[in-house]
Amino acid sequence: MDINPRWKHRPDGSNWGDFGPDDQAGRMNLVTADKVRLGIVEVREGLTFCLSLPLDYPGGNQLNPRRHPPVLRPTLRNGRPNMNYRLFVDDETQTDGISDDLAILHLQYSTQWDSLAHVGQLFDANGDGIPEAVYYNGYRAGQEVVGPASADDAGIGASGSASGGILRSTSAARALGIENMAQRCVQGRAVMIDLRAHFGDERVAVGYEQLMGVLSADRVVVEPGDMVCLHTGFADRLLEMGGRPNAAALGSLCAVLDGRDPRLLQWITDCGLAVLAADNYAVEAHPATSHVGCCAALPLHEHCLFKLGVHLGEIWHLTPLANWLRERGRSRFLLTAPPLRLPGAVGSPVTPVGTV
Repeated sequence: MDINPRWKHRPDGSNWGDFGPDDQAGRMNLVTADKVRLGIVEVREGLTFCLSLPLDYPGGNQLNPRRHPPVLRPTLRNGRPNMNYRLFVDDETQTDGISDDLAILHLQYSTQWDSLAHVGQLFDANGDGIPEAVYYNGYRAGQEVVGPASADDAGIGASGSASGGILRSTSAARALGIENMAQRCVQGRAVMIDLRAHFGDERVAVGYEQLMGVLSADRVVVEPGDMVCLHTGFADRLLEMGGRPNAAALGSLCAVLDGRDPRLLQWITDCGLAVLAADNYAVEAHPATSHVGCCAALPLHEHCLFKLGVHLGEIWHLTPLANWLRERGRSRFLLTAPPLRLPGAVGSPVTPVGTV
């Protein structure tokens, strides 16, 4: 393999460079025109399912103390709030009433995609014995993925308002930003793996053996370029909490993947899945199961985002579609799930649509 200008060594088990020296799409490269056609073949009824929670869910900041619900505010018009604004105030000949607003969004608060700039690792990409902070395909922290040094240039400002110091951007993924995924449109054949049907709503760390048992029992087959969705029931339980999630209960709910299971990670590599989405928080167990020595806190994130270029979707609302598919002995559907085309963002809300 030719040496990449950004790295001399690539991580064990990674596919860095396999899609080209400057690739920023990762395994989205496997979602080809043929995969889109195969997804369309799965549309028989013309029924659509919204796979997103309302973007003000889960509610509060119990899942992640750094992420908060959206804030909506009106824009300004002639020094006044531009909500139910009567144009006759400015021109007696105009009868319109205008409403126009803005949103302050934590981009990974609710139903979301992780970009490949979301999680990197310390890794000796230069081969000089000194680990560097790098992301998928060797893109560098501080060069391609940049942010401020001062806390004054982070967050939403002390006032929490649109005028509270957030009128300019202070961070950017100049490579691997979520816009690269948006440009791929994210449409193709998806496969539902229904963990909830087998494990209920109890907390279970699902490793390779358990996952293979589910696939065998349900006759589910994952092929290269498929977009895989994991139904655990977690988002359904969040909805039941009505925007006031129970912190004590959240950590004991529903199945999660065991990111420390090397055979599970190898299956993700070998099956060729293009993206991996779940209706729970983080897809994998967080915190991860115990491990001796220095290692990634989020091993499945490391494997997918950092090594393979597999985008992760979190907190999707899969229960209605998963139940519909199970009742009919099906597991495949057409998925359409582009993120916001927001240059430089490391994550994005998404309103996925499943069509059957």
